[in-house]
Amino acid sequence: KIQKLAGCDAESRPLHVVLGNEACDLDSMVSALALAFYLAKTTEAEEVFVPVLNIKRSELPLRGDIVFFLQKVHIPENILIFRDEIDLHALHQAGQLTLILVDHHILPKSDTALEEAVAEVLDHRPIEQKHCPPCHVSVELVGSCATLVTERILQGAPEILDRQTAALLHGTIILDCVNMDLKIGKATPKDSKYVEKLEALFPDLPERNDIFDSLQKAKFDVSGLTTEQMLRKDQKTIYRQGIKVAISAVYMDLEAFLERSNLFADLHAFCQAHSYDVLVAMTIFFNTHNEPVRQLAIFCPHVALRTTICGVLECSHSPPLKLTPASSTHPNLHAYLQGNTQVSRKKLLPLLQEALSVYFDSMKIPSGQPETADVSREQVDKELDRASNSLISGLSQDEEDPPLPPTPMNSLVDECPLDQGLPKLSAEAVFEKCSQISLSQSTTASLSKK
Repeated sequence: KIQKLAGCDAESRPLHVVLGNEACDLDSMVSALALAFYLAKTTEAEEVFVPVLNIKRSELPLRGDIVFFLQKVHIPENILIFRDEIDLHALHQAGQLTLILVDHHILPKSDTALEEAVAEVLDHRPIEQKHCPPCHVSVELVGSCATLVTERILQGAPEILDRQTAALLHGTIILDCVNMDLKIGKATPKDSKYVEKLEALFPDLPERNDIFDSLQKAKFDVSGLTTEQMLRKDQKTIYRQGIKVAISAVYMDLEAFLERSNLFADLHAFCQAHSYDVLVAMTIFFNTHNEPVRQLAIFCPHVALRTTICGVLECSHSPPLKLTPASSTHPNLHAYLQGNTQVSRKKLLPLLQEALSVYFDSMKIPSGQPETADVSREQVDKELDRASNSLISGLSQDEEDPPLPPTPMNSLVDECPLDQGLPKLSAEAVFEKCSQISLSQSTTASLSKK
């Protein structure tokens, strides 16, 4: 729901883009949509606020929960703007761009030039002061960024909140906070507070269990996906001193995943195609008691690197993963059952950063140089003792890549959505598309009143 842009002069008006992170999960998308809606409704001047989904349009089918939710709340996919359809760099060079970042606060290296266009940040993970843009930054450690957007709306202009936007925010917070389950530990008091406020304002919102089960089922549905699509569906990347590590959330039982036809050939091809040295698959599914089950698989053809990573993860006490080795039929893959189900990918990323530090130290070679010797388990243990399991942000990091704090703030995907060609939308086309959004949603609102 964006202001109608009748008579808008695309040649002179700045464009305010609300941009989520490059993982573009449900929280990132909904936060961008809802914040753009709020800003458009509460800005007196006729400014233009556009939510942009920070992925290619072709990647949307990999995000089943987003596709499902858009259909449920009657938002057509064709009115949304994706990152490969708008040239943010050209808009910035023309002096027509202002960026508002939601659900992250560090731009990837490919977008470094856009940092000076960032006017505001709204995030829910620890801030990295060294790399944070010099603008207004609002960060609070809650379970979902959508909670902070809900707070902004209800504190700033509660009268503008309609059921469609409320449903988006309500479902997203519930999914992010695992149905507000206290045993899981993701929901904070503020998350619970704003879910209750939304339910009080709109009593006909879906029951929590119903919307959680529906979104979770859609998110975890990998039927029909190839192995590569499963790995890219929810993937983050660490690139450090010449080593590239992919971390993929895979929504199925590890045993079933390892039994997929031609799996190891697919894993090798995936790593080769994207120049990954290591692939970490974090599988997750829910048992018959609706309890999360987490498992890990580390695929890496480099013996020394694989040994180091596995050693760090097995010996970690902060946080403890409580890993139990599982059977694997391939020498380049180590599999584990993860006893501590509260350790999500966000908490695993710093451990992988630490493992890379241990690996580079054990090689005793200059940063970025290839390995020349294997690493023994005893060497790994010595390096781990020296590291003392401390998770220090930015150890031996490349200066051009922002370091991950103890809880990473966003995915660090190296691939830029613009890599495969120039965007399809000019500034003028963006304004036209915004008009289509406004007209479409005005029609939806009229129909709902009838």
